[in-house]
Amino acid sequence: MKAAVMGYGTIGSGVVEVLEINKDSIAKRVGDEIEVKYVLDLREFEGDPIQKKIVHDYQVIANDPEIRLVVETMGGVEPAFTFVKAMLEAGKHVATSNKALVAEKGSELIAIAKAHNVNFMFEASVGGGIPIIRSINRCLVADVVEEITGILNGTTNYMMTKMTVEGSEFADVLKDAQDKGYAEKDPTADIEGYDACRKIAILTSLVCGQQVDYQDIPTEGISKITAVDIKYAKAMGRAIKLLATSKKVGDSYSVMVAPCLLAPEHPLYSVNDVYNAVFVHGNVLGDAMFYGSGAGKLPTASAVVVDMVESAKHLDKHIPVEWHPEKLQLVDSGLSENRFFVRTTAEEAAIKNIFGDVEFVKAEGVSGEIGFVTSVMTEADYKVKAAELSDVIQMIRVK
Repeated sequence: MKAAVMGYGTIGSGVVEVLEINKDSIAKRVGDEIEVKYVLDLREFEGDPIQKKIVHDYQVIANDPEIRLVVETMGGVEPAFTFVKAMLEAGKHVATSNKALVAEKGSELIAIAKAHNVNFMFEASVGGGIPIIRSINRCLVADVVEEITGILNGTTNYMMTKMTVEGSEFADVLKDAQDKGYAEKDPTADIEGYDACRKIAILTSLVCGQQVDYQDIPTEGISKITAVDIKYAKAMGRAIKLLATSKKVGDSYSVMVAPCLLAPEHPLYSVNDVYNAVFVHGNVLGDAMFYGSGAGKLPTASAVVVDMVESAKHLDKHIPVEWHPEKLQLVDSGLSENRFFVRTTAEEAAIKNIFGDVEFVKAEGVSGEIGFVTSVMTEADYKVKAAELSDVIQMIRVK
């Protein structure tokens, strides 16, 4: 069975590697060997055996009737969307790891795939090697998913873990993450929460069956977290994690990405380093956790190859995915409730006067400011009170 890979970067080369490493076991499961015939890339790879398969025009793949399976690992929305659309319209199954493409064009590409009796599959777009999308689409269909909360970005989780263990400042752990290859040269998508935002948009779209636009999701990253915040977290016996959360409220969902202070009993408290985890609560299942490598060449490539195998076993069948283009209006984030940890230079009397009953927190080696935790209140109420307090240094939600 002939396949093509579009994009020979980290994940694309990983897909080729996985297909070779597990060639025999994959052939046994599919009933035929999967052979990569073409690799689409702008570059040449002189001296690499892959060079003889390199093509520079996606139409070569689209027009070859031998190609039944196509992998897209280019990243970004364009030209990936144009290329993937062409492959689906040519009757080829597509598997991708591209969360930007899936978040923005997922429902449209699923509809095109259905019209041409092929599959557009994207397990690797969320959680790397964690099988969360397949679980939502197949294993949790008897449930109404009432909550999804995840650590969905390995880079930021590594950075928060290192800050916690070493007490380092943000800039230092970012440089370390870049040196180790965990963070890109331009780390904005990771550290500002945009990557996690796209992933929770995809998961919410799948559980509600409608389009959730990531631009509508309130998103905060970790770039403003400091070593002083870590000292307060330790004083409270908590850990700071970047969480992507989606909770069912009536006929819609309340969705947010933000750093949160987690207690040891929280299921995501112990998820450290580059690992990802997704907590799911179903109305009949109750609680479930999915944990594993959320990034990396081979774990992500493994998830892509699983989608290839699935399509290879259903060559003449479209596997339905409930994700319609009608946009879901998300619940106003101002209505969601939390406790809030606040650092301020205000006096205790002013804090009590504005916020009422609060819990003051003292951190070792920190002076010239006050830390406190509010009672449960809405995001909107917090904003009003914080504006009245006026000299807030930091705010982190408490779970």
